[in-house]
Amino acid sequence: MISTTEAAGPSRRDRRRGLLLPPLVAWLITNLITWAAAAASVAGDGSEVEYWSPQSRRRWDSEHYLSIAKTGYEMFRCRDRYPDFPDVVCGNVAWFPGYPMGIRALSATGLSYETSAVVLTEASLFGMFAVLWWLLGARLTWATGLTLAIGTVFPGGVYFHAMFPIATGTLALLVCVAGVKRGSWGIAAAGGFVATACHLVGAAAVGMLLLSAFFAWRADAWPVRFAKAGASGALAACGVLWAKWLMWQATGRWDAYEAIQASSYEQGGLRQPFAEMRKAYDFPFKDWYTPEGHLPWLVEHALAAHRTQLWLNAAFILLVLATAAVRLVRNHRLDVEEWAALILTVAIFLLPFFAGAEMSWYRNHAQMFVALVLVKHMSRWVQVPLLLLCSVQYALLASMFFAGVLV
Repeated sequence: MISTTEAAGPSRRDRRRGLLLPPLVAWLITNLITWAAAAASVAGDGSEVEYWSPQSRRRWDSEHYLSIAKTGYEMFRCRDRYPDFPDVVCGNVAWFPGYPMGIRALSATGLSYETSAVVLTEASLFGMFAVLWWLLGARLTWATGLTLAIGTVFPGGVYFHAMFPIATGTLALLVCVAGVKRGSWGIAAAGGFVATACHLVGAAAVGMLLLSAFFAWRADAWPVRFAKAGASGALAACGVLWAKWLMWQATGRWDAYEAIQASSYEQGGLRQPFAEMRKAYDFPFKDWYTPEGHLPWLVEHALAAHRTQLWLNAAFILLVLATAAVRLVRNHRLDVEEWAALILTVAIFLLPFFAGAEMSWYRNHAQMFVALVLVKHMSRWVQVPLLLLCSVQYALLASMFFAGVLV
């Protein structure tokens, strides 16, 4: 005889465990791997790296995110405060408010701003694995297990642990994809709003949502599909408007972001992407930020790891495109979440080079994590070598980060 409980299938507790246990294990493993990379590294001043200390997760941009969380935005002529500084614009209006406002909210619990930043980052990373697991079908197989494993050592993923908005923005992008998959334009718009409020790369969500009329909302008539795509895209774009409104409130200028980018960072307008890739490849990180003292083996061999990072990122996106092409040929279609992830991945890869981000593409590209939705469909003969390559590169780039070579 089969009991009523057995016949009814897994209990709610079992379903919850199936949804949360694999993401939790992945989150613990990626922290263990990152801790090992930190332990094998040395800080920029030659001291040991304390992985669990917030200080080890801070870099130059982190200071700006923390300053926004503490006191809000400001912009001023550099020479007004620093007489020997070049006559350019200074301030923190080159950084978006999504992550700092999250830090400010967490600090209301009594945590320091620095601890709040780390907690928000790590909570976002766990959320990334949880939403990804749901998008993968929440069923453990060789394909989904290897996909999660690749996620634990994803290229550039050390920034998922740092005081940067990368993990929070990536979580928002995954929520946006989940909303499209569920047919909920409200969830998709909310994810897109947070993504664009966290980082300029999040603007990729706006483009994906506007295009979603052609691959999502299939139960609706075409006018409704266009309405949902337009509305969700417009609401997602409001994340940028919110950022600019906060900057205007503090500085009195709607163009504060553009002004500091043009004055201090020589950015603005579109660049020739292949020329920017070459500049990014040739950027002399090891000459600018070589750590002091005796270098551990891992640090010594990682000082130019941004170059292998670019090769790996390029190979990764080619594999993703090939996987999508094979599925289109075989099935004559892609699932809704696969279209969404594909569009986002291509946009995330290209956007930094069109914008001229020669010193930050390696962390922006970490948001291609959304492409793991398609990695599930790769052959095991592709997934296993990819996992090995990502593991080696993760250790190298993580060592560059903890040694202070990367900003």
